[in-house]
Amino acid sequence: MLLKKSVTVLLCAAVMLMGSGCSNQSDSGEDSSNTSQTTSTSQTIITRQTQLTSQTTETTTAAQTSAADKGEITMPLNNVKLLGRAFAAQDGSIWMGLSGTGAEFDFTGEKLTVSLVGSRGIPEHRARVGIFVDGERMSDLAVDENGSKAEIRGKGDRAVNVRIIKLSECAFSCCAITAIDTHGGKLERSADKPRKIEFIGDSITCGYGVDDTDLSHGFSTATEDCTRSYAYKTAQALNADHSLVSYSGYGIVSGFTDNGEKKPQMTVPQYYESYGFTESSGFGTSKPSDLRWDFSAFVPDVIVINLGTNDFSYTGSDSAKQQEFRSEYVRFLKQIRAKNPKAKIICTLGTMGDLLSQAMKNAAAQYSSETGDENITTLDLPIQDVQADGVTVNQHPSEKTYEKAAALLTEKIKTEMNW
Repeated sequence: MLLKKSVTVLLCAAVMLMGSGCSNQSDSGEDSSNTSQTTSTSQTIITRQTQLTSQTTETTTAAQTSAADKGEITMPLNNVKLLGRAFAAQDGSIWMGLSGTGAEFDFTGEKLTVSLVGSRGIPEHRARVGIFVDGERMSDLAVDENGSKAEIRGKGDRAVNVRIIKLSECAFSCCAITAIDTHGGKLERSADKPRKIEFIGDSITCGYGVDDTDLSHGFSTATEDCTRSYAYKTAQALNADHSLVSYSGYGIVSGFTDNGEKKPQMTVPQYYESYGFTESSGFGTSKPSDLRWDFSAFVPDVIVINLGTNDFSYTGSDSAKQQEFRSEYVRFLKQIRAKNPKAKIICTLGTMGDLLSQAMKNAAAQYSSETGDENITTLDLPIQDVQADGVTVNQHPSEKTYEKAAALLTEKIKTEMNW
């Protein structure tokens, strides 16, 4: 069994060498008002884009001028529910950085047009966005920096639930909702779900490469889909609102390394209190890492931490480095608790290697001993069964593996929370 575990971790290392990761960075936004308000109809509901540079600015400005000429109105943010750490800019645009960020609302009408714009960056790393109507994916698009549109059909007089979700992660690209045209229909903010869960993790939480089973391929945002990962599936199973803080290749003490040298710049804790990190142009003129997240905007009942897979590429079996991992894990737990005083914390690890699982458990125990906080527990996730469930690009988990992990985590949360 130890050999099998070691091989899995080495495969993850190979993944990272090829440009994959087991973590990434995030981005977010403040939650909108809880007031449910109906927006009227004959006008396009538009959000004016944060000022961008270069061609994006010119394109957006032209679109806004045209909208103003037609008498279109600024979208009131209390007509949409922000998902995760989506960022509501002062100009009304909704920026999506982290996996799973977006907007949700109920729509009554025949047709809906959503306009988006992407951050500047590598074209192959454009943000991937899915639009779901009553839980069914109706649109899947790569958002261009010069603007993209998606048209969604409604059900006339019957209201439908619409979710606009960023499927890819923050480190590579961000995007914004710049306009929502109701074509005579109306919008109403979706109700909050009775529970909230935050997931902190790496590429496993992001759904890295889940849509690509061709192992000759490398990473692409086009094949990354957080809604097919264990985290989103767990939230759905528990009827909970979600927030994902995840970055491919990232860890607690070090990001993935192929030479044993520590990569402290690729760690999750440094970005936990912000909207995340990105190598793209970010949220227009703002970098998500410069924006402080308001922890009162999303108060989780449960926080799931799934980190350590990438750290092992640095620690290996070295006892001193594993102790360093343990110490930094304890420090991160204290940071998380300071911002989330009442949440149940569940530390988990194992899907792509579990050789730091004991160090993770030791960290949780040390944290409890030092603080007296017993509102924390651990969960071992089984290593992916490649033969039975398959594997995706860079040896990352398949959707079948994620379904199994979600089932185990769902039962754990039900037990711990009495749900």
